[in-house]
Amino acid sequence: MQSFRTELENPIVERDIIELEKKIRLFREGAVTDEKFRSLRLARGIYGQRQPGVQMVRIKLPYGKMTLQQWKRITDISDEYATSNLHLTTRQDVQIHYVSLDRTPELWSKLEQDGITIREACGNTVRNVTASDRAGIDPEEPFDVTPYADATFRYFLRNPVSQEMGRKIKIAFSSSEKDTAWAFMHDFGMIPKVKIIDGKEVRGFKVLVAGGLGAQPFLAKTAHEFLETDLLIPYIENVLRVFDRYGERTSRNKARMKFLVQKIGFEEFNRLVEEEYTAIRTKSVPVDADAWPQTQPPAPVSSLPAYSVKDPKKFEAWKKTNVFEQKQKGYFAAYVKITLGNIGSEVSRQLIEALRPVIADDVRVTANQGLLLKFILPEHLEYVYSALEAAGFAEPGFDSIADITACPGTDTCNLGISSSTGIAKVLEDVIKEEYPDLVYNKDIKIKISGCMNSCGQHGIASIGFHGSSMKSGGKVLPALQVLLGGGIVGDGVGRVADKVIKVPSKRGPDVLRSLLNDYEQNSQENELFNEYYDRQGEKYFYELLKPLADITNLTQEDFIDWGQAQDYATAIGVGECAGVIIDLVATLLLEADEKLELGAAALANGAWSDAIYHAYSSFVQAAKALLLGEGVSGNTQIGIINDFDKYFTATGKFTFDTDFKTTVLQINANEPSEQFAKAYYAQAADFYKTAQVYREKAAQAAPVQA
Repeated sequence: MQSFRTELENPIVERDIIELEKKIRLFREGAVTDEKFRSLRLARGIYGQRQPGVQMVRIKLPYGKMTLQQWKRITDISDEYATSNLHLTTRQDVQIHYVSLDRTPELWSKLEQDGITIREACGNTVRNVTASDRAGIDPEEPFDVTPYADATFRYFLRNPVSQEMGRKIKIAFSSSEKDTAWAFMHDFGMIPKVKIIDGKEVRGFKVLVAGGLGAQPFLAKTAHEFLETDLLIPYIENVLRVFDRYGERTSRNKARMKFLVQKIGFEEFNRLVEEEYTAIRTKSVPVDADAWPQTQPPAPVSSLPAYSVKDPKKFEAWKKTNVFEQKQKGYFAAYVKITLGNIGSEVSRQLIEALRPVIADDVRVTANQGLLLKFILPEHLEYVYSALEAAGFAEPGFDSIADITACPGTDTCNLGISSSTGIAKVLEDVIKEEYPDLVYNKDIKIKISGCMNSCGQHGIASIGFHGSSMKSGGKVLPALQVLLGGGIVGDGVGRVADKVIKVPSKRGPDVLRSLLNDYEQNSQENELFNEYYDRQGEKYFYELLKPLADITNLTQEDFIDWGQAQDYATAIGVGECAGVIIDLVATLLLEADEKLELGAAALANGAWSDAIYHAYSSFVQAAKALLLGEGVSGNTQIGIINDFDKYFTATGKFTFDTDFKTTVLQINANEPSEQFAKAYYAQAADFYKTAQVYREKAAQAAPVQA
């Protein structure tokens, strides 16, 4: 690959991109291991696809915001490096597919020219910080959460505390107690609150922690009913430090924060969080919300291009389902329903130019894979609709039962088991053709994932499906697990859907018909779907759908997945296999040395807290290396620290003034001062040197293998 250099003004970003190019080159040369490189590229938003040799690049859009120029930049990038398609995700990101690994540094550099990053869009990091798409214009919001979501994103981007955790962290800000950002299903979920304290209005958040979906959903727990806004970021940092130290690292399926809380209990978790307050660099992070640049309406226009509405009846339906009045009186916002989150680059540019005169320079990607256009004058709504109609994106029913959320599934994802996009298209057609009036129903939500991991959020759907498989007569057929009863209750309370029954995928449409017909015939007046589900009970719906699970009457069609022409075969990815045998101990020691290099740079910049955390990471990595050399593997950082004392300190192989644990855990017993940072770093550097000497002697003493 050719050497690459950027022309960016930001030296931190430029260093990131050049480092990525360097590591790709070393990986191609075999000097960087597969596993290490995988970790690095994931933290740069580069994700291996189901198809070998190409990558998915995830573009990080904090709280889903993009300017019109950023939207255009992404479309141009997709044309040049990908497939001219933009996939909008449930995390308010944009994904592009089939990208060459060698071209990702150049791609990233071009994105950064318009302030767009891919840093920490994947990997065991703080992922994209999401927020209610209505934030800032929501008539029901106590205040705009956008400045606080933005401050959270910026604080943890490149933060040493959150670079190599056991698993990812997801953060969401809802704009009101309606909890439209699903705070209850996140590692951190925030709901804005206002209190009167000493006669003054004080802003704060209800803070929920340790929620999550996946194969084992957990509803988040309330950590604070009211936490003042300036204390929020320090609290998140404390929790991340605890998660980094005590979280699982060996068993990926048990490595999310929800499992740590389950393992040690919420009371002990909170105690450990409290212990960290001494060590954090800032005890208060005020956010000057008054100085936050407000989204401005478009400039007045004297005239618009000629336009016409082809379907006036659909326009009226669109206004009822996709448009609402903002809290800024006299302005309206309009949702754009994007089927399966896929919008082409050419049509995107068409919309950008057509809509530029009549919308704000602030478009939001929504968590159900659509777009939100803001600050539209009522007299311009018809023009906006006509522009969407001409582009093929004027469907009514945004966020209704007819607006189905689905992850890419087996189209591109390594973990997909059966098609999610194929069945989603079919179900939308069923609703459109057989239940057209349901385009106005915003109570029932349908969400689909290609596997149990819930990227399509099936676990919080009124009607959810996730990809699976079944066996019959020695053959495997695609299947759907049906889930019912999930959703938002409000103010941080949610419902996890129940797994009811598994059916062949090709019977998914009949599942939907059975559920909707039964609900229509037997529900009480004004009874919502989940209320009906609760009244009837899970067993009732199991019996209702049981005939569709019968596999004694299968046809050949049942063995072919949606959107496919050949018989189904499971092809679940297991990651990229290692191409070389490596010395893991030496690799871990090298990583410990890299942490010291980062710590030295932080010391030089006066970033005492960062230097301390890098030194801590070096301690842990070096200890892990030596333990591995003795055949001892640790699954948590605290376990590694304890095991080092057991196998090295107690046996006299290493000596400390007290013990290794006390030495390392000075990190949470001291303020992050210059004096402590330099002393702690020096101890970590000395430990690394001693570990290197020990490793060299052990290697020399090891018997030579014949």
